Amino acid sequence: MTKDSEFSDYVVEITQSIGPVYAKRMFGGHGIFLDGLMFGLIADKTLYLKVDKESEPEFTDLDLEAFSYNKNGKQMKMSYFQAPEEALENMDLMNIWANKAYAAAIRASSNKK
Repeated sequence: MTKDSEFSDYVVEITQSIGPVYAKRMFGGHGIFLDGLMFGLIADKTLYLKVDKESEPEFTDLDLEAFSYNKNGKQMKMSYFQAPEEALENMDLMNIWANKAYAAAIRASSNKK
């Protein structure tokens, strides 16, 4: 088992309090899902959580970094921000942050319909 898979297994385990969370391998990392909605992603052994206009300030107030990637020499940012380090070590805190991310994923899904 790779270190990436071990970390994604840990993230799935620590987020189970919000529901039957599962990980799916994608783009060299993992997507973190609940009820078919992706609310987190793991890249380079870092967990990023889904944000939107409503929840983003809570992440930026803590100086958490947005997930970004390089596309044709241009830096692209996605609507996922690094999870607080403390949340990775505390299931109760992770419950709060994972619920914020899942709520953002629900709102994003509703906006598409």
